[in-house]
Amino acid sequence: MADLSSSVLVAPAARIGGEIAVPGDKSISHRIAILCSIARGESVVHGFLRCEDCLHTLRAMAALGARAHFDADDLLRIEGNGGRLLQPAGPMDLGNSGTGLRLLAGLLAGHPLDVTLTGDESLRSRPMRRVAEPLERMGAQVVLTGERGAAPVRIVGGRLRGISYDLPIASAQVKSAILLAGLFAEGVTTVREPAPTRDHTERLLGALGLGIQIEGDRISVNGAGLEAPRWHGAEWRIPGDFSAAAFWFAAAAARPGTEVTIRGVGLNPRRTAFLDVLRRMGAEVEVERDLVCEVWEPAGRVTVRGRGLRGVEVGGAEIPNLIDEIPVLAAIAALAEGETRIRDAAELRVKESDRIAAMAENLRRVGVEVETTEDGLTVRGPAALRPSDALQSYGDHRIAMAMAVLALHGSAPCAIHNCACIATSYPTFFQDLELLTR
Repeated sequence: MADLSSSVLVAPAARIGGEIAVPGDKSISHRIAILCSIARGESVVHGFLRCEDCLHTLRAMAALGARAHFDADDLLRIEGNGGRLLQPAGPMDLGNSGTGLRLLAGLLAGHPLDVTLTGDESLRSRPMRRVAEPLERMGAQVVLTGERGAAPVRIVGGRLRGISYDLPIASAQVKSAILLAGLFAEGVTTVREPAPTRDHTERLLGALGLGIQIEGDRISVNGAGLEAPRWHGAEWRIPGDFSAAAFWFAAAAARPGTEVTIRGVGLNPRRTAFLDVLRRMGAEVEVERDLVCEVWEPAGRVTVRGRGLRGVEVGGAEIPNLIDEIPVLAAIAALAEGETRIRDAAELRVKESDRIAAMAENLRRVGVEVETTEDGLTVRGPAALRPSDALQSYGDHRIAMAMAVLALHGSAPCAIHNCACIATSYPTFFQDLELLTR
């Protein structure tokens, strides 16, 4: 299983169970990299996720004048530039990181720089108009030089004005980009979201004392114009990534009598809707909050026990808070009794892959009955899984990991091709899989 660049053969697991900690939260790591890099002085970060996506964001901030290194204890030390961003020497490559690109677009919009943000082929196919439009309304010049409104994105920033903006689609990335731009705008910037999305940016800005105001579905920041930031470096502890832990929660839920515990995992209520879905499907879920965890991001210990799964309907307001977990949800739905219908998830069409089409194709290859719609899919179970040597990641880390979890419950090994993409979010995925199945 070591060579992620080639096919990975995943064998059925005789047992699944145990207790592990997963790597640090990816979404928080991106935001910590940005905010600590523009602070005054040094920040010390525990649990920063050393995956390709987050390291691309860290390198981009270095190109803008911050300095960062991992010390002998694997702590990330970031020396901030005090908000005085440098003009980078050339385009900044964000690899596969849509989060990094969109958040940096917001940051750069408020600075008098001319910067081009780009990435790999997958990133250059994802929609960027949704972030360009509000930044242009604030006064930045944003040029989408890729095809169909995609990256590369050229940003000419400078003096911004605060705006009130209603997000047309629930998106934590676009919301965060606007809030970051709002820190450097004149006046108040307000974002209204149509449904609650993950709120890591708001929590971090609040912890930094930046006067963020939240009233129902409206989030506002008071901008300081082009002044340097008003915060200093600090010590941060990043909890384990809930979306990484979800693969192991799913693996346990899908097999009666199995128990998996993840310790130190993030329990942000905007991220844990997947646990509610597992409960509805019949799994037993036990959550123990860590009472001494950082107040800005709750964390704790979660145990999931398999009791047999039944099909459910998933949609509406819960979708934004389990959007990353839908591929593995679709995978274990193949093992549930009855029909699982996922709707209102059209956003999956424009992720690292078209995740609706990718999961449907892979599930059909192992004998699962699937129907797709524009905004979701219906999976009928329980399926008698057949082995396949033709499962594809489609260059998408979550597709590869979701199919690996399903293969654990098959009757013979399955080959998953092009698994190098897993390194973008969970470099130790297969080591953790081995820990829980040996």
